Amino acid sequence: MKRFILLLLIIPLFATCQSQNTMIDKTVVKELVLEKYLGTWYEIARYDHSFERNLVGVTATYSMREDGMIKVVNAGYKKTLDGKRSEAIGKAKIPNSEEPSKLKVSFFWIFYGDYFVLELDPDYQWAVIGSSSDKYLWILSRTPQMDADLYQGLLDGLTGRGYDVSRLIEVAQK
Repeated sequence: MKRFILLLLIIPLFATCQSQNTMIDKTVVKELVLEKYLGTWYEIARYDHSFERNLVGVTATYSMREDGMIKVVNAGYKKTLDGKRSEAIGKAKIPNSEEPSKLKVSFFWIFYGDYFVLELDPDYQWAVIGSSSDKYLWILSRTPQMDADLYQGLLDGLTGRGYDVSRLIEVAQK
């Protein structure tokens, strides 16, 4: 009987978690030309998470490795733009060529996380990155600053997708 009551209490919890997660539109762009995507991107805004906490002036630089994977270098400064530089080097791959906008990124051994290109400028000047979870979100730009109207348009689009844009932290850049 106790197990049955526990089950009755747990099922609605899982249903609630599932319904919240499906309310987010995680549709990715249909086409991603990797050669055009490579290079340096500036982090304009992000959801807070432990591995970037207190970092400003954050960039992500992508280049091809000899083994066909993508080299990922994330760098930023602790607390201020004059702070100590922090750098993380990882790798990325496109596991399914039918969905090139759904990459997997690893900064630690064989553990990979999702890197979904949700929105992408036709000229590859800005991008919106998410994952299969609604816990991660980034707005990236090829330049350290983004036009205010463009930024607001991206926020509006993300709100339409179901993301809570009030959680975004604007990242100071040089």
